[in-house]
Amino acid sequence: MKNLSCILLIVFFVLAIGCREKMEENEILQIGIKTCQRQPEFISNTGLNTNRCAFSTSEKHTKGLAMVQIPENAADTTGRKIWQHPSWNKYGYMGAITTDENGNAYTISVPLINVLDNPLEKQNIIYKVSGTDGEMKPLVADLPMEVKPGNPNCFGMTGLYYDCHAKQLYAATVAGSTRYEENGIIYLIDPITGKVMDKLTGRDALGLCVGGITGEKRLYFGSSRTSDICSVELTKNGRFIGKVKQEFSIDMLGPRGDDKARRIRFDKDGNMILFGVEFNYNLTAPTEKQETIYRFRYEEEEKKWVQAQ
Repeated sequence: MKNLSCILLIVFFVLAIGCREKMEENEILQIGIKTCQRQPEFISNTGLNTNRCAFSTSEKHTKGLAMVQIPENAADTTGRKIWQHPSWNKYGYMGAITTDENGNAYTISVPLINVLDNPLEKQNIIYKVSGTDGEMKPLVADLPMEVKPGNPNCFGMTGLYYDCHAKQLYAATVAGSTRYEENGIIYLIDPITGKVMDKLTGRDALGLCVGGITGEKRLYFGSSRTSDICSVELTKNGRFIGKVKQEFSIDMLGPRGDDKARRIRFDKDGNMILFGVEFNYNLTAPTEKQETIYRFRYEEEEKKWVQAQ
C-alpha cells in the first residue's frame, strides 16, 4: 500500500512539472507582442479589398458580425463597404472578436438596448467563424448558465481572447453575478473541440490579454466591477497557477473617471494599451458608448506599471 502511495505521488509531481514546462526568456517576452493572426480564405470571395478589411461588431444598423472595408481616406464615406455571410446575423448582436493563425474568428453574443435578439439563455455561447467558408456556428463548449431567478444582470459573455502562444482561447462570463455577488468565470477553452481545459472562478472580467513582458506568462484582465487591471500567472499551455494580482487601476483617469478596460492589447514595444469604457451592468444605446485609450509601460527596476504619455 505504501509503495502504491509513493508511485501515485511521483506521478502527481511528474504531471505538475509537465504543466509548468520551462519557457525560454525570449519566448516569454514575445508573448502578447508577437501575433499569429492571418486573414481568412473566404475574404477573396467577398469582393472587398483584402488589404483593408477587418471584422466588426459595432456597425450602425448592422446586426451581428460584419466584414468591413476601411477607406484609404478617412473622409471617404463611399469607400467604406460592409459584407456579411448569411449566418452572421442569425444569433443577434455580437461583442468581442478574436482570431487565430488559421483565419478562424471567434465572437460572443451581447445584449444591445434590450435582450429581444439576445435572450439570457443564449448569452453564454461562443461562436466560431470558419476561416475557409465564413460560416458561423456555436462553438461546442460547456459554459453553463447559473442565472438566479430575478437576477437583474442581463449580461453573459463579456470578454474573449486567443492566445497565439498556447493556441488556446480565453473567455470571460459574468452570468450569475449580481449587484452584490461576483460569480464570474474566466475559461480556458480548446478552440477546436470547445472543451473547457481550466477555469478561474469568482472574477467578473471584461478585456482579456496574455502577455509576458514582466518575465512571466500572465493573463491580464480588466475588472467589470472596478477600474482595476488584474492578472494571474499561466503555465506554458495556458492553465491558471497562483493567485490573482492587482496590477494597477485606471480609476480617476480619463474624461469619465470610472472607466473599465473593455479591451487590452500590447504594442510592438511592450506597452499595454487599454480601451476604457463605462460599464455598469446596464444597457446603453450604441451612440452613448464612448471609449478612451490608455497606455501603460512596465518599469522593470520598480516592478510596476506606470502610465505612459
